Amino acid sequence: MVIDLTNRVAIVTGAGAGLGRAHALLLAQHGARVVVNDLGDAAVSVVHEINAAGGQARVALGSVTDANFVQQMVDSTMDAWGRIDILVNNAGILRDKTFVKMAIDDFRLVIDVHLMGAVNCTKAVWEIMRTQNYGRIVMTTSSSGLYGNFGQANYAAAKMALVGLMQTLAIEGMKYDIRVNCVAPTAATQMMEGILPAEQLAMLRPDLVSHAMLALVSQDAPTRAIICAGAGSFEMANITLTQGIHFSQQPPSAEGLLEQWVELADRRGEFVPQKGFEQSRHELKKAGFFV
Repeated sequence: MVIDLTNRVAIVTGAGAGLGRAHALLLAQHGARVVVNDLGDAAVSVVHEINAAGGQARVALGSVTDANFVQQMVDSTMDAWGRIDILVNNAGILRDKTFVKMAIDDFRLVIDVHLMGAVNCTKAVWEIMRTQNYGRIVMTTSSSGLYGNFGQANYAAAKMALVGLMQTLAIEGMKYDIRVNCVAPTAATQMMEGILPAEQLAMLRPDLVSHAMLALVSQDAPTRAIICAGAGSFEMANITLTQGIHFSQQPPSAEGLLEQWVELADRRGEFVPQKGFEQSRHELKKAGFFV
């Protein structure tokens, strides 16, 4: 199977370098017309690179935190190409510090770029995708959000928030064939410099991650998946619910909960709820109700 994106239109944010550049180039190689968004002239170079290779690309210089700019980017794309099929929310920044040393402004800025930037872009294309009954959206989450990372409280909070956004939008978009997924990359970008030694960074080429993105924006893409990718490896992350415990005598006690912690945490029989309501259903079923 060859993924053919001919006549598809894609917007990639933060596409001037690193992962975003790799995403934009791969999309263009597979036939998509690409809007390359970033803040500086590097995005212009990516557009030239795509066009010189025989593809079609447009530049959109501005911040995803500016909802007015985002709307203008979407409007100009529609004027030029008449549709938007793919949105890759990749733009991001780091402001790493331990929480005790972190200024609240740095916390808010990271949330604004990663989370609200993705919200702004997704909101601007959502009705277009609903109307055309087709859309593919990728959120860029992170292992820092999924599992935590020292010194990245702001980044982790934003990245896990994107998972929650993905989960709900995938449900809401399902009947319109809008498929929404997350990719959690490990890639040697400017944001990774100084974190890993050079020989390991050399194995973490951004273009290797981009193949996960490409799968998630294809015609046959899944929806509500969290794909982790790096160094040529791919994994799937899931948010699961254990079978847990039930106290037949009410009210339950915190002491009893701690005493049965091992059983509570037992992962045998754990499952992935398809909707938030399934937690309620699971708990009521254990209490003797069938809903």
